[in-house]
Amino acid sequence: MRVLSADDVRRAVPMQAAIDAVEAAFMGLATGQADVPLRVQIATPAPQGVSFCMPARLGGAPAPALGVKVVSVFPGNLGRGEPSIYALVNLFDPASGRPLAVIDGTYLTALRTGAASGVATRHLARTEARVLAIFGAGAQALPQVLAVCTVRPIERVWIVNRTAERARLLAARLRDAGLTQDLRIARGPAQALAEADVVCTATSSPTPLFADAELRPGTHINAIGAYRPAMAEIPPATLARARIVVDQRQAAWAEAGDLIQAREAGAISEAHIVGELGDVAAGTIPGRSGSAEITCFKSVGNAVQDVAVAALALTRASELGLGVELEL
Repeated sequence: MRVLSADDVRRAVPMQAAIDAVEAAFMGLATGQADVPLRVQIATPAPQGVSFCMPARLGGAPAPALGVKVVSVFPGNLGRGEPSIYALVNLFDPASGRPLAVIDGTYLTALRTGAASGVATRHLARTEARVLAIFGAGAQALPQVLAVCTVRPIERVWIVNRTAERARLLAARLRDAGLTQDLRIARGPAQALAEADVVCTATSSPTPLFADAELRPGTHINAIGAYRPAMAEIPPATLARARIVVDQRQAAWAEAGDLIQAREAGAISEAHIVGELGDVAAGTIPGRSGSAEITCFKSVGNAVQDVAVAALALTRASELGLGVELEL
């Protein structure tokens, strides 16, 4: 079996390839070519954190794949100088169950989450979108920006974060990643949203990050935080008037705090979700219906993303001679 580090994954899978792989995986999920049970959660009260076990089987293009990710999210790690997310992805031969790979999933998680926003932006954002606002400056922020800039001609990126220091660090990381766009640190949400065509929210906030009235007509939102019922990034009033697409309906209603809280407040019903991202990517339901429409992709993360990107990473790493081969 092959062991791949985060750097191996980074070298093997550029963002464009990750976006295409995740798009194919979501289309397979929408057409019944994937089997994805609801993830299992284990909470840790002290220090506060949560771990998830996320299995998936892909039966469609480009090739069958079988795998499971175990990911832990401990926000308090940041105060100790550690990443808030640690993860491993195991791949198995879908024909025999033989272990094929152990892959560092920390970077892969950020990459596949960014790639999903890239797919959503490709199908839901206006083609002329030029300005991006990113809320949050953690590990998920950089790939969110890279993904949106891959599929739209973004000229300016506004960074919205509680602390200016972390916003400046994100700006430096974006420069190191090769971005040449105009990077600006916002004084607050209103300043960024006054120009934003695309918004990415990547936080663990328990309350909405902005006021509904601050959004411009035609804005597209990628809401990738709020992966538990007690969290919320998007105002209920925004969800009530938005065209909402999710990664998977069952998981969204079980886990997405934005949607759960808005439904409990009477702002939305299950009918407000027009479909899953795979349906939009496959063209079975339309994405944007007009230039002034607010669109929202709400993601809680799906194991098809992990397995699809991990399988691609293994294939490319084998071709490039990356990673370490081990005998069990």
